Amino acid sequence: MTLPFQEGIPENPYYKGRGAQLNPKNKFLRNEYVQEHSEGIDEWWQADVPTQILEEHAKTLVNKVDSPDVGMWYSMNPYQGCEHGCIYCYARNAHQFWGMSAGLDFERKIVVKRNAPELLKKFLDNKNWVPKPISLSGNTDCYQPLERKMFLTRQLLAIALEYKQPVGIITKNSLVLRDKYILQQLARHDLVCVYVSLTTMQEDLRQKMEPRTTTAAQRLKIVKELSELGIPVGVMTAPMIPGLNDHEMPALLEAAAANGAKFAGYTVVRLNDAVKIIFNDWLYKNFPDRADKVWHLIESMHGGNVNDSDFGRRMRGEGNIADLIRQQFRVHTKKLGLNQERFEFNTSLFERPQVQLKLF
Repeated sequence: MTLPFQEGIPENPYYKGRGAQLNPKNKFLRNEYVQEHSEGIDEWWQADVPTQILEEHAKTLVNKVDSPDVGMWYSMNPYQGCEHGCIYCYARNAHQFWGMSAGLDFERKIVVKRNAPELLKKFLDNKNWVPKPISLSGNTDCYQPLERKMFLTRQLLAIALEYKQPVGIITKNSLVLRDKYILQQLARHDLVCVYVSLTTMQEDLRQKMEPRTTTAAQRLKIVKELSELGIPVGVMTAPMIPGLNDHEMPALLEAAAANGAKFAGYTVVRLNDAVKIIFNDWLYKNFPDRADKVWHLIESMHGGNVNDSDFGRRMRGEGNIADLIRQQFRVHTKKLGLNQERFEFNTSLFERPQVQLKLF
């Protein structure tokens, strides 16, 4: 029997096209009404809503990265939150600083820094800036769907070219090919390196795990096209999740190398803070037959927990499963000729355009 107030509510609610299926509590907010347990008797269902754009007049854009194991010196993120909806994304936790949830809010409420280009110019014009590479997508994907309308990443790249400022990019969206000619100009001076996130060849898994991202075939197309244009490109097979995609690493690396990738990296999954709740809920809803096994395998890589905060160890894990993944990566990158050459960003060409004009 369906009660009047239940009309229109699915029997087994699931937000298709979204990774997270709930909004866990924001630890920074004292008073908040949230859903954290799908089995709760007070469970409610809300229809999915279109993505909201929240414009922010930011004060800063470029941030120094203090973590010694993420491979970047500085980062800039024109967007906070990401419509890609990757269920494992560590950046979800940062959405709590904006007063929102790391769950569905992260995917449906995107903060846009409209003045990002202005802030980058201001930063580069600072006489105290000693050129070092700045990474785009250090937190969220700079080529997420909203970039198609906003063009903020494209503007940032144009400024980087103007100043001869080296930049690194990591993305899983084929929209990066829109800007391939700017990237090609940067590459001529060793000012850019692009990494493509390549996680799975299983299309059904991608649709559940990274619902609004491009397919593996499209990501390999990115690698191929950028490589053919002379743009240094690599792949990140990350995160490796035992029981879901870890067995795919050899095939992912082989496909990347066949399409022109020169570099590769990987991390193992770690579920810190609110991501633990979001991932657990997603895992048991999508893979009830193996959820317990996957969860325990993740724990085995982090000393009995699903997260490890110690630098150096947190990205690679420990224990038998983590060791197998590590050995697999080493064997196949060597076999495929990946990581045989080292890319060095060129910081010697940096110049401030307005300063040059004053000489004339």
